[in-house]
Amino acid sequence: MNKIISKKDLGSAVYEMEVEAPLIAEERQAGQFIIFQLDTDSGERVPLTIADADKEKGTITLVFQAVGKTTHDLAELEVGESIKHLLGPLGTPTKIENVGHVVCVGGGIGVAPLHPIAKAMKAAGNKVTIIIGARNKDLVIFEDRMRAIADELIICTDDGSYGRKDLVTAPLKELCEMDPKPDEVIAIGPPIMMKFCAETTRPYEVHTLVSLNTIMIDGTGMCGGCRVTVGGETKFVCVDGPEFDGHLVDFDNMMNRLGAYKKREDEDHKQCHMELAAEKKEAELNA
Repeated sequence: MNKIISKKDLGSAVYEMEVEAPLIAEERQAGQFIIFQLDTDSGERVPLTIADADKEKGTITLVFQAVGKTTHDLAELEVGESIKHLLGPLGTPTKIENVGHVVCVGGGIGVAPLHPIAKAMKAAGNKVTIIIGARNKDLVIFEDRMRAIADELIICTDDGSYGRKDLVTAPLKELCEMDPKPDEVIAIGPPIMMKFCAETTRPYEVHTLVSLNTIMIDGTGMCGGCRVTVGGETKFVCVDGPEFDGHLVDFDNMMNRLGAYKKREDEDHKQCHMELAAEKKEAELNA
């Protein structure tokens, strides 16, 4: 059993949990992920990138947004309760080396899994520029942690409520036009954001890595549910990834596959909100 040590509500249904998992904390490397399952009989298996790890405490940090039934159920767990199953660390770790200037681009909750990668890149001696993108100020996460790492931190919001009123591709393009241009770009966030980050860097021939988070079941390459097309070849995110050359990923195919359960996910999300509203009303009546 994996006990929840701490829990933070980061706003807009985004949560940060520190969970006991000493073996995973010991072995985990930047870029790897876990798969969790709440119900051993019929529960959904959900992948989450490890946002941080503490070998001394034997804990890992997970950041997630409650969008479907399973993540809503996870959000309902409190400190002292446990997650029944955690499988990991999974996936191929990020290749960390001193390449010169690395630009790390995070969108939404993608900033959390970007954090250990940016941290490792800085420790390897790179100049690190970090771009954080969010719809508004309330959705900006990990700002202080990223500022502690970055040589330069750029924040963009869609509505201009914080930082620059821009998409993350605007400062990314500006950096690519500089002389010298960045040596590597790493982008993590919504698929559409990663797609356009890759398209932004393509004309400048800047090597661009993206971290994919597809639908997964077993996490060992057996089921094929996480398959994506990269450079015209079929790859499995759980074992071949999660990071791939963004200039080779077929994002349109990936996004079509991710939408397979969108209707069901929306229904579960609506149902969970209705149940929470009913519980709140009942608590108010009994107060």
